[in-house]
Amino acid sequence: MTTTSALFYLFSAVLLFAGARVITARSTVHAALYLVLAFGNAACVWLLLRAEFLAIALVLVYVGAVMVLFLFVVMMLDLNSDSFREGFWKHMPLAGLVGAVIALEMAFVLIRGFDVRSAPAMADAASVAGNTKLLGVAIYTRYLYPLQVAAVLLLVAIIAAISLTLRRRKDSRYIDPTEQMKARKADRLRIVQMKPVVEPRPASPPDAPAGGAAGAKT
Repeated sequence: MTTTSALFYLFSAVLLFAGARVITARSTVHAALYLVLAFGNAACVWLLLRAEFLAIALVLVYVGAVMVLFLFVVMMLDLNSDSFREGFWKHMPLAGLVGAVIALEMAFVLIRGFDVRSAPAMADAASVAGNTKLLGVAIYTRYLYPLQVAAVLLLVAIIAAISLTLRRRKDSRYIDPTEQMKARKADRLRIVQMKPVVEPRPASPPDAPAGGAAGAKT
């Protein structure tokens, strides 16, 4: 076994362990940190496969930006993960079956798309043009339609995530924009005519007699 093979098995084992801990960790912060570990090991595997651009993009985009944002959001919201984990082990067999089917489908697609005979030619072209240029050419020529399908699926996933997290709270005040547009002046303002009321002035106290005032001074 060569050093490259040993490193590949090591990074793959850590990647599988971190991926399992992402869905089994009780704390959401720990799950996010395990996901960072999984991304780091996946980047190392891509480096061993000479896909430097994908490895750097994974570290910069996901680990450096997305996961940091996830950690900030999770730590600021302080979500109660106990309510989310209700019925986790009950649905675990079905989730494992769905995951195995997805893994088999991905392996079937990747094996059919990988041509061993063209690997030496691709390696020579990569040494001349670079992996980044060849990746861009392959994505936007050969895999253009799958890229568009993946973009649509990501858009649907974003809309679904927003709709699932947008829950109406009972203690929050909600303003319907359509009701605001239907508002009229007569519904909000009423002019009432009232007669002016003048309060009477209090009567001034009577002046004290002059003799009494002089006697008080003496």
